[in-house]
Amino acid sequence: MRGTTIRPTTEDDWESVRALRLEMLRDTPKAYGERLADAERLQERDWRRRGRREHDVGGTTLAAIGADGRWLGTMGVFVPGPRVGPLLVGVYVAPSHRGRTAGVADALLDEIEVWAAAHGSALRLHVHEGNTRAQAFYARRGYEPTGATEAYVLDPSELEVEMIRQLRGSL
Repeated sequence: MRGTTIRPTTEDDWESVRALRLEMLRDTPKAYGERLADAERLQERDWRRRGRREHDVGGTTLAAIGADGRWLGTMGVFVPGPRVGPLLVGVYVAPSHRGRTAGVADALLDEIEVWAAAHGSALRLHVHEGNTRAQAFYARRGYEPTGATEAYVLDPSELEVEMIRQLRGSL
């Protein structure tokens, strides 16, 4: 993590937001509710909107940026409603920076949890039933399945599993 910066994205980051999103969709297509071909058709104005999107809906999107300026990962959080509370979205870490030793996912989630604790008592997420790597990461971080599932938006025959973690120090 030496030399890595974690900061909120802005609309001026649109080119990096685009590049990382396309990388995400190529690497782990079932982790997101969007198809690569659809994302590739988006215009600059759409990517600018995405750079500020979570901020516009009462949330934040963070990027982990290496000392060389390369975007290494991202996570977002927003509050879709008072009954749900904070919801983790858009999680990705480049393959070259995955794992406990690299620490990128942990550093991003640490910051997301700080934000979430100021907006609710728990942080929820939905993870594709086949994404066991992500499920193991969240379990290591104290997230537990709630037993709730929902249909995966791109293939309703598959499921997304809901996980939750109570946050210490929530307001």
